[in-house]
Amino acid sequence: MLHVLNHPLITHKLTTMRKIETGTKDFRQYLDEIASLMAYEITKDLPLRPINIETPMGKTVGYEMAQDVVLVPILRAGLGMVDGIQNMIPTAKVGHIGLYRDEETLEPHQYYAKFPKNIAQSIVLILDPMLATGGSAKAAIDMVKKTGATNIKLINLVGVQEGIDVIEKAHPDVDIYLAAKDEKLNEIGYIVPGLGDAGDRIFGTK
Repeated sequence: MLHVLNHPLITHKLTTMRKIETGTKDFRQYLDEIASLMAYEITKDLPLRPINIETPMGKTVGYEMAQDVVLVPILRAGLGMVDGIQNMIPTAKVGHIGLYRDEETLEPHQYYAKFPKNIAQSIVLILDPMLATGGSAKAAIDMVKKTGATNIKLINLVGVQEGIDVIEKAHPDVDIYLAAKDEKLNEIGYIVPGLGDAGDRIFGTK
C-alpha cells in the first residue's frame, strides 16, 4: 500500500531541500527533520503490549512497544534519514545495505550488508530518500526478506510511479511511505523535479 504524507510542515521543508541553492548543511538538517515527522505516520500501527507500572499517584497499566524496530538505510543516501527516525525511536537498531547503480543499465549491485541479529523478529524500516527506478529498493527488500523478516516498510522522501510499480509488483506486502510523489524519471533515471543526487547533496561530494 502506498502512503503519501501530505503534511504542511513536510511540504515546506521538502520545498527548501529541492532548491538548487540549498547547501549541504541545510539539506541535511531538513532531511533529518522530515524523517522525524514521517516517523509519526510510519509508526502509527506499531503493536503495543500492556505492562503494570506505578506512577507517583498509584498503580496503573501502561503500554510499551511489543516489537523491536530495525532501521536499514541503503548506503549512502539512506544514512541521512537514520538520525531523524532514531530520535523518535531511540531503541531502534541499525543495519546497513550497500548498493551501487550501474550508470548504463541502472541495475543495482550489492557490495555490503550487515544486519542486527534480531532482524527476523523486528519491524524493519528500509530508508532511502529516492524511489526512482525501484531497482535498489527491490534489491534491498529481497535481502532483508532473506533474513526471515516479514514486517517491512519502505521509507522514501520522493518517488515516482515507475518505482512504486516495481515495488508493488515484486513486494505487495511492503508498505511504501513517501513525503511526495513526483512527476517522472528523466532519460538517465533521475527523478523530476526531484532533489538531484541526494547522496552528493547530503555529504557535499559534488
